[in-house]
Amino acid sequence: TEVANNVTEFIFLGLSQDPGMQLMFFALFLLFYIVILVGNLLILLTVFSDPRLHTPMYFFLSNLSFVDIAYSSATAPKMIADLISEKKTISYWGCVTQMFTFHFFGCAEIFVLTVMAFDRYAAICQPLRYTTIMSANACIVLASLSWLGALGHSFVQTLLTFQLPFCNNRVIDHYFCDVHPVLKLACADTTLVNMLVIANSGLISLGCFLILLASYTVILFSLHKRSSESRRKALSTCGSHFTVVTFFFVPCIFIYLWVEKAILF
Repeated sequence: TEVANNVTEFIFLGLSQDPGMQLMFFALFLLFYIVILVGNLLILLTVFSDPRLHTPMYFFLSNLSFVDIAYSSATAPKMIADLISEKKTISYWGCVTQMFTFHFFGCAEIFVLTVMAFDRYAAICQPLRYTTIMSANACIVLASLSWLGALGHSFVQTLLTFQLPFCNNRVIDHYFCDVHPVLKLACADTTLVNMLVIANSGLISLGCFLILLASYTVILFSLHKRSSESRRKALSTCGSHFTVVTFFFVPCIFIYLWVEKAILF
């Protein structure tokens, strides 16, 4: 504890050291962040203001929109501000908070996307029992479990990282406080911690991805017995969700495999 207290702040290397590139990144990421905020706020406003949208699918969509705003806000504002700052620093506890919120909302997004796949499975494959399966209480329980699961994941990741001692190296080779860049600064053997955080993230990502894959496989097989109109309606409700899942999980799996390879080999 005495060693860890020697570090009161960390310094980010950031995305680039070139002033011109930093200005370009600043404009680009600010635009992306504003689009994310406005788009998700419009979704939330639409869902809450229209009683016809008070259904399980839109309940989880509003959860997803809120998570997306919070997930982006965990890192983007600080990163954008740092792009036009000479001193890219963050306090020790600010780094703890950023890592916790980043993993909390990121994991919550994975769980909510998985629950949404189950909702689509129930709607398409069990249409007569859909209202019973996805009752209001069931939706609240599934959403609560998603948030609690994310809380547990984030707590483990953050605790494993910051229970280590940090000495004089304060420069994080990244643009926000993520687990592996911060672990590189610890003045202790991090082999076991690296393995644990990889296993924690990997099992959650892979497990949810397999559930999503199984849900869509069952949905696609069930559509063979439906009319072309029924197939069109079912696919239209799943298409946007499947697109989001693809863009979210493919980079996650790629990054997970790349980090695992870098650490193990």
